[in-house]
Amino acid sequence: MKGKRVLVTGGAGFLGYHLAQQLPSKGVAFMAFNDIAPFFEDEYPTDSLCVNVDVRDKEKMRALIRDNKIDIIVHAAAALPLWPKQEIMSTNINGTRNVLELAKELGLERVIYISSTAVYGVPEKHPLVESDPMVGVGAYGTTKIESEHMCAQYREQGMCVPVIRPKTFIGTARLGVFQILYDWVDSGKRIPVIGNGENLYQLLEVTDLIDAIYLAGEVDPKLANDVFNVGAQHYDKVKLDVGALCEFAGNGARVQPTPAKLVKGTLGVFEFLRISPLYKWVYGTADKDSYVSTQKIEEKLGWKARYSNEDALIASHRWYLEHKEELAHVKSGVSHRVGWDQGILKLVKKFL
Repeated sequence: MKGKRVLVTGGAGFLGYHLAQQLPSKGVAFMAFNDIAPFFEDEYPTDSLCVNVDVRDKEKMRALIRDNKIDIIVHAAAALPLWPKQEIMSTNINGTRNVLELAKELGLERVIYISSTAVYGVPEKHPLVESDPMVGVGAYGTTKIESEHMCAQYREQGMCVPVIRPKTFIGTARLGVFQILYDWVDSGKRIPVIGNGENLYQLLEVTDLIDAIYLAGEVDPKLANDVFNVGAQHYDKVKLDVGALCEFAGNGARVQPTPAKLVKGTLGVFEFLRISPLYKWVYGTADKDSYVSTQKIEEKLGWKARYSNEDALIASHRWYLEHKEELAHVKSGVSHRVGWDQGILKLVKKFL
């Protein structure tokens, strides 16, 4: 990406924020960011462009790409699982189609599509490799699969469209569901894990993800034009990784195993009643093994993770502690950069 002009869709989000912080130091010449969410422009390079343009608006996207002479698009814009289904479908599918069509029309060098390991559904075998079946869970997973199919079609037409499938990624400024965890740990509470916590659940530190994105935009197109899993290379059982976070807090917080069927059934009722922010993809897989092989991206792109699960959780929690007073005044929402309303979980917390 050195010397290139890069557009990041969904640029006001958690990943967009970190791309803005890190890509300029890697030699990117110019960065533009678009989103329907507001930008905090002091968080972005002074010579960058931040605009409220919807990826579903093809004409405005065409002007944004053409007028700024964009070379590479990092397509990270997506409606997350908490959004209404129709918004997920239109943003994730129509937005991706617009980006790919415009990139071809305007002769861009690459489109790096940020997918998700949600495309694997809830598999029985591990580690997952890129050739394993894709089985969508919910509207979000389904749209990620359909978008990947579109990327494959454009690769067949001669375009360079690397696809990155990251595990759940965290880091500084990551809130959402993780703020609930950090809040409970900070309160010295028992931290319930769904099931016995013996399962392996791989995470990813966001700077390791950015290294993967950078390599996908930097290396020879023949190497980059593929699909790549990305996840921490060092991870442990859930009870041990969360236990390490509790030990870091040093306030009596500790892991509490729970009966998986009972808890998941209860959370399903809470979700149906819309009194909990936890959706099925979060609680439905929390007691299962979930980890991918990163061998392909290591061998083809030379990528290597710098953070373990434990490192990533502690670094993210430390940032939360440093900013929790100012975060208390931020309105809750449904993105990864704001806290989520805990709903009935606040009541549950009081009894732990």
